[in-house]
Amino acid sequence: MALRRGLYEVVPFVVMVMVECGEVGITTVSKAAMSRGMSHFVFIVYYNALATLILLPSFLLRRNKRPPLTFSILCRFFFLGLIGICLRQICVFTGVGLSSPTLASALGNLIPAFTFVLAVIFRMEKVDLRKGSSRARVMGTIASVTGAFIVTLYKGPPIIMIKGTTIPTGALDPSHHHHDQLPNFHYSSEPSSANWVFGGFFLILTCIFSSLWNILQAATANEYRDKATVIFFYCFFGTIQCAVVSLFVEKDISAWKLKPDIELIAILYSGIIGGAASSAAVTWCLSKKGPLYVAMYKPMGIVIAVIMGVSFLGDVLHIGSVIGAVIIVLGFYAVMWGQNKEENMVDEDNVAPDSAGTPTLKDPLLPSKMGAV
Repeated sequence: MALRRGLYEVVPFVVMVMVECGEVGITTVSKAAMSRGMSHFVFIVYYNALATLILLPSFLLRRNKRPPLTFSILCRFFFLGLIGICLRQICVFTGVGLSSPTLASALGNLIPAFTFVLAVIFRMEKVDLRKGSSRARVMGTIASVTGAFIVTLYKGPPIIMIKGTTIPTGALDPSHHHHDQLPNFHYSSEPSSANWVFGGFFLILTCIFSSLWNILQAATANEYRDKATVIFFYCFFGTIQCAVVSLFVEKDISAWKLKPDIELIAILYSGIIGGAASSAAVTWCLSKKGPLYVAMYKPMGIVIAVIMGVSFLGDVLHIGSVIGAVIIVLGFYAVMWGQNKEENMVDEDNVAPDSAGTPTLKDPLLPSKMGAV
């Protein structure tokens, strides 16, 4: 009995640590591939196409179990794909290419704060400043945004750096291939200040799209309960949308030819880990431990990103990133604490209508991720 109870606590912990490692790994290997010349538009299309193929069997096996698909539901899936994959992933991989996986992981903790703000705007959440939980969420949101400004606009002196071959600015341009200059996986990739700020801007846009996706996802989950079908269709529609945009933007045929090096590794790793393993693992943890438990592991991604970035990409860690990340994490936990306190005040379903009949944002289908599906 004690052993079973111990496994009940240890297994979800191990799973969530592996999930965070896998998600940071996606941005790390994609950064490596893009720095060596791979177009992030090509990467997004191939990565999501592979993820869709991986999800296809589970979708087909449930064809007799899922609720009927209506035109309204399919439209919801279409917009989930547009916001969650097409817009979000174009922004996140553009931002990672211009900055670093560490910045992406730090800014990813803005998602709960932005989700709270948008939920208030859409009247899915109510703010009562007389309650400590509401004050915590408001102050946490302000702290998170402040930290985002610091980590994006202030770099400061370096704390951790390793010597390596510095990539020229043009290496971040997907139209330039640098396979000859970069024969090894390990290198130094210190972006310019302008690229860092632009990258941060795209990553903040990613958080806004992720927050919008969370809200639409909660409303969709309230209407259509079959998770496997929702995940498959939103990934399927997102892949088609990314392909249309990418074929229009990336007209160089040679850019679509995959090479058996880090480019292929990045696509296979991202498609398998991000498209199948991560989604399944997070869904399992949600069912066992709940959304708050899953969300609490998000700041761990910053530490993992720093370790991977310094070890494999030769990233330079600056004091501004540390200060900003700490402030963002404190704001993140304040928002999550306030959310948990308010949820404990009422006995509701995960996604339930309020007195006016408006769906409230309590338990999105899956936590929104910076670069995963």
